[in-house]
Amino acid sequence: MSGAEFSGKTVVVTGGAGGIGGAVALGFAERGAAVAIVDAKGGGEAEGAVAGIEARGGRGMAVRCDARDWEAVREAVAAVTARFGDIHILVNCAGIVRDALLASMAVEDWRAVLETNLGGAFHFMRAVVEGMVPRREGRIINISSVAARRGGRGQSNYAASKAGLEALTRAAALELAPRGITVNAVAPGLVVTDMTATVRGLAGDALRKAIPMRRFAEPGDIVGAVLFLASPAASYITGQVIDVDGGLAASIQF
Repeated sequence: MSGAEFSGKTVVVTGGAGGIGGAVALGFAERGAAVAIVDAKGGGEAEGAVAGIEARGGRGMAVRCDARDWEAVREAVAAVTARFGDIHILVNCAGIVRDALLASMAVEDWRAVLETNLGGAFHFMRAVVEGMVPRREGRIINISSVAARRGGRGQSNYAASKAGLEALTRAAALELAPRGITVNAVAPGLVVTDMTATVRGLAGDALRKAIPMRRFAEPGDIVGAVLFLASPAASYITGQVIDVDGGLAASIQF
């Protein structure tokens, strides 16, 4: 393990079996936290992520949960609390894409993306703050996207979900600041994960050229910002969105 910065802390990472979520979970575990990997897929991927954490001397658990289901979320949070104690940090990484042009987008795909990316984040935030508020401490980090402010063709559902997530972040930050809880977001650009494979395959070179740093992000590139926002160094930062996108959000789109 690389340090003990988060020793004694319990972290919940939704979408923790995915590319970004898995890297975030490992980052916290390497720094002493007990990490609950919550993922709708469950099974081998989540268990494999936990095995990776334990192989490095960390503590982890896998919880299968559909973030769209409020009762399932409450049960997942209760299971984590029973195993590891109070939850100190929540990282909402769970997300899906169902890209299609607006004129042909299925209503079911619109709902699935909004209910997972935005509704799921709300469910977990709602569940964990019940314990954070009485203790007057807690960190919530939501994984947004540059798509929230830089739209793309075929992503009206995804862009709307992430824009809503950033609005939720700011509103919750205002409510929870007096109670010692910070709420922030990290907005990655295009990250090399299974979820972005189709987009990268169709327009990889063009997308890479649009990024000032001329490369896609790796999941590990996102971890540092998340760890910072969860650390004591960020105790006076709340309601903010940090872009981790190789300069994409700062560039002019022609």
